[in-house]
Amino acid sequence: MRALNVLVTTSYYWPEAAGSGPYLTGVAEYLSEAGHDVVVVTGFAHYPDWRSSARKRLAATETRAGVTVRRRWHYVPRSQSAAHRAAYELSLFGLGLTALPPRWRPHVILGTCPSLAGGAHAAVASRLYGAPYGLVFQDLMGLAAEQSGVAGGKRVAGLVRRSELALAGRAGRVGIIAEGFRRYLEAGGVAPERIQRLRNWTRRVEPSETAPETRRRLGWRPEEFVALHGGNMGHKQGLDNLLDTAALLRGAGVRIVLAGDGNERKRLERRARELALTDLDFIELQGPGRWEETMQAADVLLVNQRASVRDMSLPSKLTSYFAAGRPVVAAASKDSETAREIESAEAGLVIPPADPTAFRRAILSLKTGDACAKELGASGKRFAETILSAETILSEYELFLYALLERGRSQGSGSVCSRESASA
Repeated sequence: MRALNVLVTTSYYWPEAAGSGPYLTGVAEYLSEAGHDVVVVTGFAHYPDWRSSARKRLAATETRAGVTVRRRWHYVPRSQSAAHRAAYELSLFGLGLTALPPRWRPHVILGTCPSLAGGAHAAVASRLYGAPYGLVFQDLMGLAAEQSGVAGGKRVAGLVRRSELALAGRAGRVGIIAEGFRRYLEAGGVAPERIQRLRNWTRRVEPSETAPETRRRLGWRPEEFVALHGGNMGHKQGLDNLLDTAALLRGAGVRIVLAGDGNERKRLERRARELALTDLDFIELQGPGRWEETMQAADVLLVNQRASVRDMSLPSKLTSYFAAGRPVVAAASKDSETAREIESAEAGLVIPPADPTAFRRAILSLKTGDACAKELGASGKRFAETILSAETILSEYELFLYALLERGRSQGSGSVCSRESASA
């Protein structure tokens, strides 16, 4: 198969170590290694701490792993509301358009939608370059506005939904990381044959420390049962439920650890102090290798979502959770994508959201049921090694782009034969 010029438009990219950024980075670098010429249009890293890495820069261009990365400054809100999110998206879109390369033409465009701006950039680039675009949905923004609990979100959910579905409807192909996204897109008018499942894969750096060494480094006592939550601390996670659970677990020999950052972290830390939760820790987001060591040293891995979160997203942390071989306890709606994925992997327990008593009971059941915990952990690891294989999934992304190119040719979206690569 021929080498392609591939333009990737995304709001999240390396060096972000949480959320969708590592997966979008992985796709771009895989395509580059496979011989394609890849240019990424993005902003400056800012997730999950919601602090920009721009350092007074308005623009930057760099090359990493053969990928040309063109960045533009954008507004980064310190707190989440519908108004702040709108300013974020508008600045990403408007200023990001200036990052589209002027002397290089793509054969295909891959837009990503954990934000509307990434999808909108792909649609505009498609018109400018006469090349077909596809979208990969990491989150459903229309449902996120409605379900995430962000102030003012429900008021703008209809507008976000219409914008998102219009972008998907015009895309040559649409990728989804969770099967539940399909219903929403088909109901919004996207043809079923244009939708393809593209899972997130297992990303793992093997630990260099043993579990006891990591526990000593982090100050966890050998006899403690450690329940670890990793990743973003935002509205969608509803982490007050974990603090309430920690209060119920006083004296039970359980330590709850929240690893990561987000716009809710400082408030949660204040509340933890008010509740005098001495068996609850906040630690920084752990980088590659350190994150695997931290999960390996824990006894159970936690997911917590607001009750309203159902089919808007699938937590990216699950791929690393499963690979760690530890049981998962998820406080999530039974009809959520999170619940469906954990049940498919047979990797843990799903309990009702916003129910600290049920959370306490589930954690203690795994603390006393060692055989059950080991069985759930082993099942998740098998799922990670088979269904979530990086080699298999990344090759599907490449086939997705070739199918997009063929669809573009059949619709007359421009000849690829005359396009030549030039410096970006």
